[in-house]
Formats: sequence, C-alpha cells, structure tokens
Amino acid sequence: MSKFAIYNIDLKNITDNSQTFTFVLEDDYFKKIDSPEVQKGNINVQITVNKKPQNTFELKFLLEGYAVVPCDRCLDDMQQSISHKENLMVKFGKTFTEEGETVVVPESEGAINVAWFLYEFIVTNIPIKHVHPAGECNKTMMTKLKRHIARSKEEEEEEDEEDDLDFETEEEITPDESNFDPRWEGLKNILDN
Repeated sequence: MSKFAIYNIDLKNITDNSQTFTFVLEDDYFKKIDSPEVQKGNINVQITVNKKPQNTFELKFLLEGYAVVPCDRCLDDMQQSISHKENLMVKFGKTFTEEGETVVVPESEGAINVAWFLYEFIVTNIPIKHVHPAGECNKTMMTKLKRHIARSKEEEEEEDEEDDLDFETEEEITPDESNFDPRWEGLKNILDN
C-alpha cells in the first residue's frame, strides 16, 4: 500500500453528481512528501468532485491553514498562512498524462491521487519573501545581522576609497616607450584594413 493511499479519490465509484472529500495535512504528510520547501504545517483541505458528462470530473480544492517555513530574515521557523482555491479537470484515458489544464487518469485504475497536487498548491502559494511580522524575529540573530550589515557598509566604503585612490594613480601612469611590444603595431594594421 502506498504511503499516500489515503489521498486517492476513486472517481469510478462516484455515484452522485457531486461528492466532497476532506483531509487534514499535518506534519506527517509533509514528512512523507520529503521536500525541502515545507516540512511542517496544518492545512485543512476540502475537495468537491463534480461529475460531468463523458467521464469527466471537476475537482474543486479549498485549502485553509498554515505551513511552517524558515523566516528569510532570522531563519527561525514561522507560520505562513495558506488560503487557496484551485480547480482541476480530470478525465479517463489510457495512460496517466496531462493535456493542458486537464489531467488524464487510466480508466482501468479509475482513481486519482491528489497528494502531490495538494503539495504543489501549497508551495506555489508561499510568497517568495516570507518573514516574521515586525518585532517577532529572533532577537539574537537580528543583532548579529545588524552588526554584519554595519561592518559590510564600512568595508564597502573603505573599498570605494581604495578604488578612488587606484583610479587616481592610473591617470598618472604614462606609457613607457621601452616596454612597447611591436606586435601590437601589427595588430593595429589589421584593424585599419
């Protein structure tokens, strides 16, 4: 039995025009997925399956909860709220494939496993930049970060001053005729032609 068997939705056995499935995605789900983006959380999932003509199904996903991700600023774990709706069209075919916005599942199996779809919906709804609200970051880390930023700015200013000095000395250098390589003159002739 697959570790994600509980996320199988048996489409062949849907007798009503509409049926609802609910799942709670907790830490054990994220550990089974074993992906680095999110490893903890608590998300309630409701999936409404609407049966359409010609062995086609519309899956409406509603996800509400939070995922635990590292703060970009202090690296401590933080709760990122997740609130997302998504629709997915599914139809029966010969092999599992995706045709544009429609997922094709083998008619012989008659089921779709939504575990990975759920994870993708969660990850794509986490903002690129995720930080604690103001004042909630790890204070020790923030102190170290501020010291590092201040030190980096000082080093940058010193490098800029050194660059300015180097630039001034370059202007004072005049070409020395004794170090002239005659091959450069030949190359200049190529450019002239």
